Amino acid sequence: MTDFYQTGVIATLHKFGRPNLEKLESELSWYSQERPIALVLPSLYSELEGDALKGIIQELKGAKYIREIVVTLGPCTEEEFSHAKTFFSTLPQKTRLIWNNGKRLTEIYEIIKSTGLPLGEPGKGLSAWMAYGYVLSQKDIRVIALHDCDILTYSREMLARLCYPVTSPNLDYEFCKGYYSRVTNKMHGRVTRLFVAPLLRSLKKILGHLPLLEFLDSFRYPLAGEFSMDVDLARINKIPGDWGLEIGILAEVYRNCAVRRVCQVDIADNYEHKHQILSADDPSKGLLKMCIDICKSLFRTLASEGVVFSEGFFKTLISTYVRTAQDMLKRYEDDAAINGLEFDRHEESLAVEAFTSGIKSAADTIMTDPLGVPLIASWDRVTSALPDILDMIRRAVEDDNK
Repeated sequence: MTDFYQTGVIATLHKFGRPNLEKLESELSWYSQERPIALVLPSLYSELEGDALKGIIQELKGAKYIREIVVTLGPCTEEEFSHAKTFFSTLPQKTRLIWNNGKRLTEIYEIIKSTGLPLGEPGKGLSAWMAYGYVLSQKDIRVIALHDCDILTYSREMLARLCYPVTSPNLDYEFCKGYYSRVTNKMHGRVTRLFVAPLLRSLKKILGHLPLLEFLDSFRYPLAGEFSMDVDLARINKIPGDWGLEIGILAEVYRNCAVRRVCQVDIADNYEHKHQILSADDPSKGLLKMCIDICKSLFRTLASEGVVFSEGFFKTLISTYVRTAQDMLKRYEDDAAINGLEFDRHEESLAVEAFTSGIKSAADTIMTDPLGVPLIASWDRVTSALPDILDMIRRAVEDDNK
């Protein structure tokens, strides 16, 4: 049985009873006439060979309320890009692929860099940012939705529920974050369960009431890669270029939106995608790198809110985090027991230890370099420096897709 409780400072839209996909899609078809929707799909070329993306394509064929699908590709060759165009050509919606490392887009990236604006390193953040630029160049799109391409349990209902809160004029939210359960025969989502949640609550214990922390702690799955937003947010939000992407986006939403215009929606009974390795001994990859990047993004955001960090603060934070994470780990173990799930306490404890080392590493970086790598510039900042840049992007993408 699902709950109906409203906790935290943002609206929570639950999933009750039987699916109402037909009704949702009928309303979305009506609303999207006034508020056209573009779906952004950040994809690696390797995902074209997997079962997840093939299933997503089949489901999307029925989502007729989507005006345009924008696939923003990771590094690929000309031959691979050509194959990707063929792969996505079965979609009935207008579909455009963004060849981020192709000649035309590479030239545009260089033009933007020549103005001194920060773009960060290539990755999902930069790919999504360029997709937003292309969508903004269309001028008629009012809603952007985004989800990953590795979702094994994908369904059209997931997309409809994600789009509805921002598209419906009766709800009129500016930003909607998806959330879901990640349970099979065991609990998944270790970074959220064992790192982000106890870290946020540890910070609240130390810093007391801080609106930003209350906002972040209100999300049931802050690291979910699925969200929808009003197109104007894509114009003014800055974007982190690393694994701090999701926390960084939420911080920008907090900065640019009224809290009452932000919601989260239950989009699936269960959700399964590829799992990252912990990589406890290598901070350059896996969940440990994710932990470090999230930490740095969060600490720098808090610094911009006036929080003063010191060596003593970080020592206290680490001690508080370890105790909070251990307490929460016991709750998860009990929850798994009553539901008959597998639970490896040793494995979970190793994750907490790895995340603790990640906090220490991020703290050292912050004390040495408090500013770090700048966020990717917002599109309103880029267009003020290069007024015709969106037209250049539109022409480049259209030429690549011929």
